[in-house]
Amino acid sequence: MAGEQPEPRYATGLRAGLELVGWIGLPIALWPHSVPLAIGVDVLLIGLPALLQTRGDKPGTIIAVPGWVTVLMVLAQLAGAVCAAWLLFPAWAAVLVGLLALACCGTELPRWRRLLGV
Repeated sequence: MAGEQPEPRYATGLRAGLELVGWIGLPIALWPHSVPLAIGVDVLLIGLPALLQTRGDKPGTIIAVPGWVTVLMVLAQLAGAVCAAWLLFPAWAAVLVGLLALACCGTELPRWRRLLGV
């Protein structure tokens, strides 16, 4: 993975924007039902990717995991963003978030292939 070209900024920006939708939206949607669940979802969505990283994907790996774990964490974040959008936003905005999540999957493919060794 060393010597690989850096991930394009648009791919990073799209993923980061969708992560924010999930990080902020899911706790807001869950808070009225369960405060511990609302806090727990953010601990999982923010804490796990901060601790578990695939060596060579980003600098400063704390706990090394295989590439497929990183791919699953990104997919979980995207799913969280889409769920939050459908729970909180008007339908047109939720559809937009869903389309952006699909676009994000497309922009992530080169990274995912590298992480999976495909």
